[in-house]
Amino acid sequence: MTVKTKKYTFPVEGMTCASCVVRVEKALDKIEGINNVSVNFANEKVTFESAENLSVETAKEAVEKYGYKLVTEESNRNSEAAVSRNEEEHYKKLKSDLLFSALLSIPILIISMFRGFEWFASYWIFNADTTNKILLILTTPVIFISGKRFYKVFWTNLKHFSFEMNSLVAIGTGAAYGYSVVATLFPKLLEVDGNLPHVYFETAVVIIALITMGKLLEARAKKKTGTAIKKLLELKPKEASVLVEGREVKTKIDELISGDVVVIRPGEKIPADGVILSGASVVDESMITGESVPVEKNIGAKVIGGTINKNGSFNFKITALGNNSVLGQIIKFVEEAQGSKAPIQLLADKVSSVFVPAVIVTALITFAAWFFFAEANNFNVALINFVAVLIIACPCALGLATPTAIMVGTGLGAQRGILIKNGESLEMAHKIDTIVLDKTGTITEGAPRVTDIITSGISEKDLLRIVASTEKKSEHPLASAIVDFAQKIGVDFLETTSFLNYSGAGISAVINEESIVLGNRRLMRQFSVDVEEFGKKYDELSGEGKTVIFCAVNYKSVGIIAIEDPIKDTSKEAIENMKKLGLDIFMLTGDNEKTAEAIAKRIGIENFFAEVMPNKKAEKIKELQRQKRKVAMVGDGINDSPALVTADLGIAIGTGTDVAIESSDITLLKGNLNGVTDAIKLSKRTVRTIKQNLFWAFVYNVIGIPFAALGFLNPMIGALAMSFSSVSVISNSLRLKKTSIAE
Repeated sequence: MTVKTKKYTFPVEGMTCASCVVRVEKALDKIEGINNVSVNFANEKVTFESAENLSVETAKEAVEKYGYKLVTEESNRNSEAAVSRNEEEHYKKLKSDLLFSALLSIPILIISMFRGFEWFASYWIFNADTTNKILLILTTPVIFISGKRFYKVFWTNLKHFSFEMNSLVAIGTGAAYGYSVVATLFPKLLEVDGNLPHVYFETAVVIIALITMGKLLEARAKKKTGTAIKKLLELKPKEASVLVEGREVKTKIDELISGDVVVIRPGEKIPADGVILSGASVVDESMITGESVPVEKNIGAKVIGGTINKNGSFNFKITALGNNSVLGQIIKFVEEAQGSKAPIQLLADKVSSVFVPAVIVTALITFAAWFFFAEANNFNVALINFVAVLIIACPCALGLATPTAIMVGTGLGAQRGILIKNGESLEMAHKIDTIVLDKTGTITEGAPRVTDIITSGISEKDLLRIVASTEKKSEHPLASAIVDFAQKIGVDFLETTSFLNYSGAGISAVINEESIVLGNRRLMRQFSVDVEEFGKKYDELSGEGKTVIFCAVNYKSVGIIAIEDPIKDTSKEAIENMKKLGLDIFMLTGDNEKTAEAIAKRIGIENFFAEVMPNKKAEKIKELQRQKRKVAMVGDGINDSPALVTADLGIAIGTGTDVAIESSDITLLKGNLNGVTDAIKLSKRTVRTIKQNLFWAFVYNVIGIPFAALGFLNPMIGALAMSFSSVSVISNSLRLKKTSIAE
């Protein structure tokens, strides 16, 4: 019996660096039944899958053992206001801690820096011993109030023999403070040649102040990376006018139900998905699809919640609310993408898992080398270099490098009508070298129409009556085009029996005891129907890119009907843009060779696969993959699901409620192919940003640690550099917001 699994996403409190991410993941991975654990440091959330019968408290306890808190309470998780409040409270606490540490650090720093100068001594009335005690009194509150966060987590981790960024800060500042306390209270123990030992109170407090400042700047910048979801949530209006027994009643959005009829006036936001019952207007859907041109809406048209009505009035019936609406799906999509990891982040995770222990070992070796092998055997120099190595090595920026870029990149994509499923999809897009485009609904409008009717021995209306009556039982888009055309001109339908469908070829039926066969040339050959009479016209129509359907009555050819699916206005331009990116383009269609060739020529595609059955599309993708190509399949996301899943990257073209989220890696809400190149450009820029971030995250450590170990780096300068490494990484990610992906 298969066990049902459920996906959970919870905020995690207390994470400070990339090492914390690894530790939380390991804590949850150890629990039997929990799989696919992914922690995002940038938005401080964990996502995992587990059996439905698993107690969430088990996961909460496992994480808390390592000093972190899993926020599982429903009220805290689901309330955006609560999340914002928590962020604001955290920010205010950092701010107050910084102000407190800065106020005390300034006098400590001034006294420590100038106490050796004669001019200072002439104003300073206290002796060296008393001065040290004054510094101790000023330093202790900073250590135990502003620095409390570092020591608290360090102690929890120590109980599990686990180390991370807080460990480095706690060990470094704790060593400087502890040594200074002993030197102040028991100076005789450390006295050398009658001289009082040097104290490092200023080192401890300034490091805590600088790292707290870095955390404050980091928190401020991080708030900006998560604005995409907040902006999407802001699209919802607060209330709507609902028709109840003929009168309008103001109703809160949360109280709306499916089936309610809502009145929309000019300038109002549409509160939910639905269908227009009366009236007409023009609707601005740019906030959902990224398409700047407003869309005309008439009776029967679908409207999307969160979009803005421009100049008309209409009543519509609600069909979808909350998570089932397009906006709800988009928010869920973006949240999942921002909580996921890109493969490139695995590098940072692997490094983080061994980084902190390696740094501690390096710091100890540095201390030993300076203490035992330096000429002066100077404990003071050994201690200061030990602290410098620990402080410069804090891997905060490493944990932010990838997730901040993914959060900004996926958020930017959502605002442009490009929904990216996860970090892996975002990273894969920039590797694509081959694009396979489904023809119907992707290159073309997906709304076929009858253009030509050619007959032999039968009137056009009679031919149309036979064909439409037979096609009425078919669900194929071409069948719908014929039936719609017949209804428009008032054709009477006939009763059919013995209906049979031949996948990718046509259909057969019986009307008034006469055998009817409709389909392509291959099906006609199968039934031994001679179609040479229409050969020349067939070639002519096929050459124009039209699909030609043969009709045979009692196995005698009586006519052909030509159907055209108009090419989208944007398709040719989009294909030219793909070529500029150096992509190889293939068209995939069930049309015959001649029709496929004509359409491909019109839009500038050299390579195409014709007469491909729906169930064989995935095989064509595999065929290209066997040539060592990285293949993206672009289709409507419903008929092309197997091919979308098989491809290295599945891109679904869709509009409104037809978004096919499940089968695709990327969904384009605009409904045109320009989104493909936009998605690839966005991927390239995001991956480039991630690489830049990783460079900046590593460069501080790679350059800084040797300098600190060799005695060229003061711990306070190290703390400043470490703090600004995180800020530089986040700021670089935020630069993505200012780029135009359409350029």
